[in-house]
Amino acid sequence: MSLYCATGTVETDLSPRQLKDLLTESLAKLGERNHVLAVPPDQTREHSRAGELTCYAGEYYGDRLKAVLPAVGTHTPMRQDQIAHMFPGMPMDLFRVHNWRTDVETIGEVPAEFIREQSEGKLSYAWPAQVNRLISQGGFDLILSIGQVVPHEVIGMANYTKNILIGTGGRESINRSHYLGAVYGMERIMGRADNPVRSVLNYASGHFLRHLPIVYVLTVVGRRTDGGLAVRGLFIGDDIECFHLAAELSLKVNFEILDQPIRKAVVYLDPHEFHSTWLGNKAVYRTRMALADDAELIILAPGVKEFGEDKTIDALIRKYGYRGTPATLEAVQANADIAGDLSAAAHLIHASSEGRFTITWCPGHLTREEIEGVGFNYGDLNAMLQRYDPEKLTNGYNLIDGEEVFFISNPGLGLWAHRSRL
Repeated sequence: MSLYCATGTVETDLSPRQLKDLLTESLAKLGERNHVLAVPPDQTREHSRAGELTCYAGEYYGDRLKAVLPAVGTHTPMRQDQIAHMFPGMPMDLFRVHNWRTDVETIGEVPAEFIREQSEGKLSYAWPAQVNRLISQGGFDLILSIGQVVPHEVIGMANYTKNILIGTGGRESINRSHYLGAVYGMERIMGRADNPVRSVLNYASGHFLRHLPIVYVLTVVGRRTDGGLAVRGLFIGDDIECFHLAAELSLKVNFEILDQPIRKAVVYLDPHEFHSTWLGNKAVYRTRMALADDAELIILAPGVKEFGEDKTIDALIRKYGYRGTPATLEAVQANADIAGDLSAAAHLIHASSEGRFTITWCPGHLTREEIEGVGFNYGDLNAMLQRYDPEKLTNGYNLIDGEEVFFISNPGLGLWAHRSRL
């Protein structure tokens, strides 16, 4: 077990040149590798700088980099224009598509007793460890798992084994892990590196991935005072120490603890990054612990055109809506369709306010009927953009016509909480 790079502080601002040099030095320590697979995230994680790091790995290995498998999980496969933007100059024929319903192999099973223990007796199913066949059967002598560690709603802190076991996972593994997180309680998980979902993935990794030559390349990204993004840390290694160091820094960089709960929050979703409520509900996940009772959350979403990235999940969201935990659990008990797609059920729980605060969606391409049909309030995007102009607001508190508004320009970059909820 080795740690090849561990650099970063809350003040660090790694330049592209430094990133490249640190990665190159780390890859050199691995010795000769001739059949390399890179597993970065997709365009929904563009801020991770994983695209840049994948390109640097391609430059280092040349034709020894045999394939790139974006870890899309349940997301829509990357289009060629998105690949060209995130991985500039890399040959298109390197890229493979992961289909979470058809492209996976089950390499082992976490026993039901372990799930029962982790869920405090709420669940008793086994968990299948599933990965894309390219990972399990591709014969690679190096698998570079590249991504960002940041607070996450399902697994506490994103990345590490999640990138492989969920990002290239299968229908059952994704469904059951998401549901475990939802049933255990999102607010008990977010921002915590150790939690039941992570324990399940670590069990699977320790038992079923040990024979694979996986090296993790993990960034920590935060905001500069001018609003721009800075790489605060880079951690490269083949075991959990690498992840824990990155998670420790991410909590300092990405977790904002507020002295007072927020009465009104306005969250902007970049149209290049967010096209669905499946992704855009990060606006709900990442702010819910900071919102006061009866607070208002307004989501400005010019690029949102659908509920689910997956057609089946989109239909389930439209059918059952964001009605809160009791209604969702009841639906799972009574209906085979939602019981068969537990990641959708988990998402419906995660993105509900549970009646505690209001959520007003202002989408660019969904109607009032569609938004209200799933249980959200609807806001006219153009009117809201005039009142809450993202170009004029700064991250944090703003005063607009005497009204105090907390603005977040990208919910994917952080986690916000009021002290009373920790």
